[in-house]
Amino acid sequence: MNRITNLFNTKKNGILSVFFTAGYPNPDDTTKILKELENKGIDMVEIGIPFSDPMADGPVIQEASTAALRNGMSLHVLFDQLENIRQDVHIPVILMGYLNPIMQYGFEAFCRKCVQTGVDGMIIPDLPFADYMADYKAIADRYDLKMIMLITPETSEERIRLIDEHTSGFIYMVSSASTTGAQQNFNEQKQAYFHRIDGMSLRNPRLVGFGISNKATFEAAAANSSGAIIGSKFMQLLKSEPAIDRAVDKLLDALKNDDLSVTFGLIQK
Repeated sequence: MNRITNLFNTKKNGILSVFFTAGYPNPDDTTKILKELENKGIDMVEIGIPFSDPMADGPVIQEASTAALRNGMSLHVLFDQLENIRQDVHIPVILMGYLNPIMQYGFEAFCRKCVQTGVDGMIIPDLPFADYMADYKAIADRYDLKMIMLITPETSEERIRLIDEHTSGFIYMVSSASTTGAQQNFNEQKQAYFHRIDGMSLRNPRLVGFGISNKATFEAAAANSSGAIIGSKFMQLLKSEPAIDRAVDKLLDALKNDDLSVTFGLIQK
């Protein structure tokens, strides 16, 4: 069974997925971060494939992507780093990347390599749903790779139900129509969006991403979904903390601490 499917079958709420950019802050940090996240009890990991024009990402992840490219990170290097990762890491792993580098690699070759290295699914933010259905779905299904689609507050109910019908794994519920970045809380409008999607009784579970950074935002997300995805806040901590284990500890502390400033002292991005 696909590890993503198994996770959602065995844990219904409070799932924590963490995003980080491959090759950041150091070129060989990818496997170290993966192992540390699993050791600290993180449920699932998204690894970002660096790209020169990450249009869905805010300043923190854009900066990390630029630094990773300067460090020599590429899809070929990433797959080399992941070659033996399943000897040590057992939680689901998702690759998140834009269509251009994946197409340059070759989509079927990409899927084949995902299977060989133990990757369980992918997120391609700039892949149109119609193109996914026409050209990519059959290939991804053949390799039992979950294609995770994003929805936003502006996504129509018709499109949401199409995504729910034709994908599996989970639905990535973007908290707002803006780019990624940490927030201190979710306003009434965003929480109404969470409630609305929760009331649709979708077949797929959902995780909320974009803006999750502390106890308040994590709990608001988990109240109306299976859990949340944290990216920008963890990337900030990887930049500021010399030790990876300390960065993960600070992230987990923030999810238990009502006062964001005590733990981070960071500004919203």
